[in-house]
Amino acid sequence: MIREPAELDVDEAGCVELPLGIIAEAGLSPGTKLLVLSDGDGRIVLRRAEDAINDLLGEGTL
Repeated sequence: MIREPAELDVDEAGCVELPLGIIAEAGLSPGTKLLVLSDGDGRIVLRRAEDAINDLLGEGTL
């Protein structure tokens, strides 16, 4: 099941809290290292650091 999008606020320090349900749905757990990048105007992408490294190394592809 895909959850409805959550509306979040960026606080004065530039921080955002992600809802636990969305974190769990993405298969993430506390302590997971993430990479963050801008994907254009108004869009931010989070990726598990391990997955990004594996993609760069070509692991998991035959």
